[in-house]
Amino acid sequence: MEQKISISAQLQFKGRVYLLPLIAVLLNITSCTANNQNIKHISLVGAGASFPAPLYERWLADYNQQHPDVQINYQAIGSSAGVQQLIEGTVDFAASDVGITNEQAGKIKRGVIALPLTAGSIVLAYNLKPVAQQSPQVNVPTALRLPRQVYVDIFLGKITNWNHPRIAAANPAVSLPDLPIQVVHRTDGSGTTSVLTQHLSAISPEWKSKVGAGKSVAWRVGIGGKGNEGVTALIQQIPGAIGYVEYIYAKQNKLPVAAIENKSGNYITPTPKSVAQTLEAVKLPDDNLIAFITDPTDAQSYPIVTYSWLLTYQQYPNRVKAQALKNFVDWAVIDGQKSSLELGYIPLSKKVVVQVQSAINKIAE
Repeated sequence: MEQKISISAQLQFKGRVYLLPLIAVLLNITSCTANNQNIKHISLVGAGASFPAPLYERWLADYNQQHPDVQINYQAIGSSAGVQQLIEGTVDFAASDVGITNEQAGKIKRGVIALPLTAGSIVLAYNLKPVAQQSPQVNVPTALRLPRQVYVDIFLGKITNWNHPRIAAANPAVSLPDLPIQVVHRTDGSGTTSVLTQHLSAISPEWKSKVGAGKSVAWRVGIGGKGNEGVTALIQQIPGAIGYVEYIYAKQNKLPVAAIENKSGNYITPTPKSVAQTLEAVKLPDDNLIAFITDPTDAQSYPIVTYSWLLTYQQYPNRVKAQALKNFVDWAVIDGQKSSLELGYIPLSKKVVVQVQSAINKIAE
């Protein structure tokens, strides 16, 4: 009897000896599977400028199709809010039409890298569709010419009606309506606003002294909308409205845009060629890739143009996120650029692509 008990105990002990390695192997397989899932399934969250949002929307859809295990979400909440979220660490990346200031960058302990991913024009879109009280002889201009001091004075509230003599003088073939001008501007902190007001400050000492430049300014006249989409909607709804939006918003909503006078005295409409002419003169410094031209001198340049920057951290605690973001940026500056012209943006030059690819190598784990 004792011998039977001893044999049974030995068998149980041997069973435990064999079972322990098996458990270890199973745990190791489970751990590897979990790690692989973490590597394969990654989620990135970004927020910021509405200027590049239509292009980002296309990019993220296309990229997810090719890389279904990488989910990237982007919210167009304005450049200021995007930069603030980057400072607070609540997003993985941000976007801004004015890059980031040294003061803002100093608040980010993990470091920040500014990457120009696209470029485009800011246009003056307007609504002069016929209204009931207009004369039937009024014709609707599709490319109204606006002298530089005229659109400054419109935004200053000094020119308040569409049939003003100074507008009429620049458009002799147009029968302008007797209609009040309603300026529409942004209410949120906006890189689009900053780019426009830098341009207005560069061409008008009065604007510079009375209003100045910035992502938020004290507008002298007008009503506000949130984001490029909010301003676009108000222009569509209000007869006599004029406002500033990124070109794609006017294009998608079939709003006419003004031909505006550049420094050479030529009236230029925003086209891929006229915008590219401006970008050719922008030299991006290698240290931060941020630069602007507020009043281009080339005779055929469209005057209000900007890059739009993706802002990443320099250090990411999660190496998988860091690599996923690097991969996306590399895709965006090569394959992603193919969508640019179709949507009204300007593809990056080969030189800028090389600069961006060099800069993303600074993103570290």
